[in-house]
Amino acid sequence: MALSLLYLLIISLSFSNLPSSSSSSSSSSDNNNNNNNVNNAAKTFIVQVQPSSKPSIFPTHQDWYSSSLSSLSSDKATAPTVLHTYSTVFHGFSAKLSPSQAQTLQSLDHVTTIIPEQVRQLHTTRSPEFLGLRSTDAAGTLLRESDFGSDLVIGVIDTGIWPERKSFHDRDLGPTPSKWKGQCVAGKDFPATTCNRKLIGARFFSAGFESTNGKMNETTEYRSPRDSDGHGTHTASIAAGRYVFPASTLGYAKGVAAGMAPKARLAAYKVCWSAGCYDSDILAAFDAAVADGCDVVSLSVGGVVVPYHLDAIAIGAYGASDAGVFVSASAGNGGPGGLTVTNVAPWVTTVGAGTIDRDFPADVKLGNGRIIPGMSIYSGPGLAPGRMYPLVYAGGVGGDGYSSSLCLEGSLNQVKGKIVVCDRGINSRAAKGDVVKKAGGVGMILANGVFDGEGLVADCHVLPATAVAASTGDEIRRYIAASKSKSPATATIVFKGTRIRVQPAPVVASFSARGPNPESPEVLKPDVIAPGLNILAAWPDKVGPSGVASDKRNTEFNILSGTSMACPHVSGLAALLKAAHPDWSPAAIRSALMTTAYTVDNRGETMLDESSGNTSSVMDFGAGHVHPQKAMDPGLVYDIVSYDYVDFLCNSNYTTKNIQVVTRKFANCNGAKRAGHSGNLNYPSLSVVFQQYGKHKMSTHFIRTVTNVGTPNSVYQVTVKPAAGMTVTVEPEKLAFRRVGQKLSFLVRVQALAVKLSPGSTSVKGGSIVWSDGKHTVTSPLVVTMQQPL
Repeated sequence: MALSLLYLLIISLSFSNLPSSSSSSSSSSDNNNNNNNVNNAAKTFIVQVQPSSKPSIFPTHQDWYSSSLSSLSSDKATAPTVLHTYSTVFHGFSAKLSPSQAQTLQSLDHVTTIIPEQVRQLHTTRSPEFLGLRSTDAAGTLLRESDFGSDLVIGVIDTGIWPERKSFHDRDLGPTPSKWKGQCVAGKDFPATTCNRKLIGARFFSAGFESTNGKMNETTEYRSPRDSDGHGTHTASIAAGRYVFPASTLGYAKGVAAGMAPKARLAAYKVCWSAGCYDSDILAAFDAAVADGCDVVSLSVGGVVVPYHLDAIAIGAYGASDAGVFVSASAGNGGPGGLTVTNVAPWVTTVGAGTIDRDFPADVKLGNGRIIPGMSIYSGPGLAPGRMYPLVYAGGVGGDGYSSSLCLEGSLNQVKGKIVVCDRGINSRAAKGDVVKKAGGVGMILANGVFDGEGLVADCHVLPATAVAASTGDEIRRYIAASKSKSPATATIVFKGTRIRVQPAPVVASFSARGPNPESPEVLKPDVIAPGLNILAAWPDKVGPSGVASDKRNTEFNILSGTSMACPHVSGLAALLKAAHPDWSPAAIRSALMTTAYTVDNRGETMLDESSGNTSSVMDFGAGHVHPQKAMDPGLVYDIVSYDYVDFLCNSNYTTKNIQVVTRKFANCNGAKRAGHSGNLNYPSLSVVFQQYGKHKMSTHFIRTVTNVGTPNSVYQVTVKPAAGMTVTVEPEKLAFRRVGQKLSFLVRVQALAVKLSPGSTSVKGGSIVWSDGKHTVTSPLVVTMQQPL
């Protein structure tokens, strides 16, 4: 909530009254002029209107919007112009406006709200097998029952796509689904004939980006759906890539590459450019994806958490969900700290990242004989076998200790012929190796910082390099510092290729963003985790696997890590579930994924947190790691209809106007608030925040309704697993269903004893409520957060 209040303060300042020129004194005129220039700086706003208010004189809404903008300037040539119009998930347009022009628009009766644009950033194989999805599976399995996702359409909002990759071939696919209304928009190096029966749609949206940054540089970016970054190609093939053999990255991870839903159709919506992903473009992509006929929207993009009525992604995702489209989004890479999760709206399925049982060891051997475990992908000219190389810490061999410690561009000297230890931070991990290489270094050891913890990410490096954990990075620095001039520090790096059947797995990835939910603590986020560390997927030409400009290597597949990679796993699984159960709503699909998720690794123990090596918690993994096969037959689902979200927003103290901005629905909040509190949203998880205020005992209740999607005449018995200090009761303790589709409700009462906390601190306790009929096990996390006010 603190982030939300800060954002509201920023918004209020951006709309503050301009200084009066008549009251300015001569001594302060320069400062006032500078302030005027800053306050008058134009930026992009998203404008919501009441579509029914359009005067009949205007043939289209576009004409009406253009006329409204023309009225803001006496000089028609300099009047603002429409960047995008929205008509499916949102009604309105976007335009670049000065604050005074925005204020004028806001005062018009037909304008509901004006939302300042945010810039979002990208959240940057064996995973199908790890998830239990095999092409040889027998009848009755998820892949077979869904026909591998055939005829379902996944819309990927990202950096575009490289359509020539084998992952996107259309061999043996049927005709484009008759419901499809999308287009294959032509552009630079992307003729309209580029699409096929696999990639059935492709669009690009750049008006928001160019409004802020000027005309794009078409020597480095494509004005078309073609991908010049690689991220979009990678995520699209994770969601729905075809089977490709052989597949590998520089000889690593050899095997069959496949997406989650190999026969699902793809539509690429390019919104991310060199400077980021702009809200006005993202909202336009949502609008198009729903109108085109997508069944699933996958979004591996995120930014600062703000209230939902100021969040273009939340607004677009609600419109999609309201139309029956499942939306999955990455949780963000801000972990392992708490309150870092993004894309937290309850109508979005928020996905964190876990490891799979495969890694790429590359160990450091020190001159003192110590072996330090590391991780890397490198196949170029290597270090001489058996030879030890001089080892230096970058912070001690540069003019500026801080810049050189991070191996920033131009910061290194005296490293020729040496292995250099670089700290993580500021520039990309692979870029640090490029800096070392340019300075004459022969290798790099990339050391995690304290915040990065013990988690290791394998990168495609441009020189022999490996990543080591924070604790072992400290050990290497101590070894270097203790070495004398007569016996200088030395090291080498030993690359060990690909290792599979690693234990433990899955592990919550160190970078994966964590709860609690900053905007709605009553809704547990992330919802689930999925494979997101060292994931093999398709990659474009003309982009080196390291992402460094000097890297001219070509590879058909690349290995990347991030919640960006976890999100399309869930997008593809959602397509499979929708194909197997066409009548399931987006909320039912999310429920199936959550209530069947698991929290135990391949050793039979609770999943670990990669950043610390300790046991992970519900704030790290949400409901747990997805289990596709069990999700196909969950037994019961917690379903939600659109007006349930309206009631949730009412109970979250959103105003009627702000609820209308998000939902385009009128909210009778007096009636909603009589129905309970925001925790009564029919969500598969249960979360409550208790403010202690000197109380010894606190209590609340939840009402939940489950729908039988299993078998008729089934009886479910509840098992409560409360955490220490919690008393939980469920009424009734049995649910007897006579038919499939029947709904039954139950009441959960929670009591918690106060705990000793310092002012401003919190304590999180996790338990669960499990319903079982002997065949199905339906698990709901129960989270109690105790807060001690300041």
